[in-house]
Amino acid sequence: MANFMKRNGKWQARVSWRDADGKLHQKSKAGFATKAQAKLYAAELESELGKGVDVSADPVFADYFEQWYKTYREPHLTKSSKYQYTTSIKSVKKLFGNTKLKSISRTAFQQAINEYGKNHAKRTVARLHSYIRSCVKTAIADGIINRDFTHGVQLSYNGSNEYHVEYLSIDEIKRLIKVVTDDLSPDNIPAYIILTAIYTGARFGEIVGLTWDDVDFDARTITINKTWDYRLHQGFMPTKTPHSIRTIIVNDKFLSLIAQLKHGVQPTDRIFNLKGSTFFNQKVNRCLHKYLKQAGIDKQGFHFHSLRHSHVAYLLSQGVDLYAISKRLGHANMSITSNTYAYFIDEYKRKSDSLIKDKLDKL
Repeated sequence: MANFMKRNGKWQARVSWRDADGKLHQKSKAGFATKAQAKLYAAELESELGKGVDVSADPVFADYFEQWYKTYREPHLTKSSKYQYTTSIKSVKKLFGNTKLKSISRTAFQQAINEYGKNHAKRTVARLHSYIRSCVKTAIADGIINRDFTHGVQLSYNGSNEYHVEYLSIDEIKRLIKVVTDDLSPDNIPAYIILTAIYTGARFGEIVGLTWDDVDFDARTITINKTWDYRLHQGFMPTKTPHSIRTIIVNDKFLSLIAQLKHGVQPTDRIFNLKGSTFFNQKVNRCLHKYLKQAGIDKQGFHFHSLRHSHVAYLLSQGVDLYAISKRLGHANMSITSNTYAYFIDEYKRKSDSLIKDKLDKL
């Protein structure tokens, strides 16, 4: 029910309603120049009530976003995975300040994305947009708003900040494998870790979390079902996502190399475990750079995760299907793989297009 009154030359609208428990609520707004404007406001408010919108709730968007993260995301993340979300919370606070959730329009959100994109790469902008979009869907489900202001928004980003992953050519991979293999010894665990990344494409935490019962020498497979927390020293941890749990095929050469470490160990022992030493990825990175130099490979931005990229580039160059690569990497779907490795895929597509043209010319 709506009531209208005129005070000091201005009109005020007051809307009253009862919730599901029968409790009376009222919301009013004053300062309208005409009664028609006050009626329009009341009609819009009643329309929102009819759609189930909680008109009494009007949180600051940054506060709601942070609460959404703590409720729906934080309990399901490892400590090392929370960084991107906490960074996004800071970005939302900077972009929206004390702006109320209900007052954000698609235009206002597009302007915020445009501003954010001036100093961020496409992938970073896409991540923030994804987080906010999920938060907005929750706000709609909560009945706080009834429209998705992220819908149809175009990503804006700084192309100069785009990051092209470093990877090795087939010849460089072979040269790296040789210098690392020549330096193998049971005490040189980093060398085995580097080879494992080359042959499996697994993440660092997944590799150092492998135990001997994850390896099936007869079936020539490795099962990745956990990680090792090398940052916060919490021991075994879940994989990055449930989709990261996977069994991958490996070759005999690789199995024969890691078998050198299998002496007097228990099935549940970690494969790459040297007593009295904790392997940080920085330590392995230092060894990797040493081997790259020995192999005559000069790549300044190359690091351990680049071995995963090199694994993908090699498989693509050999014509391995993208779906198979996606499953091998432990991605939830092919979209993640294609977005992450769009640079590679475009490169090999150009080569394929040239090959297709050559084949068609022979018709």
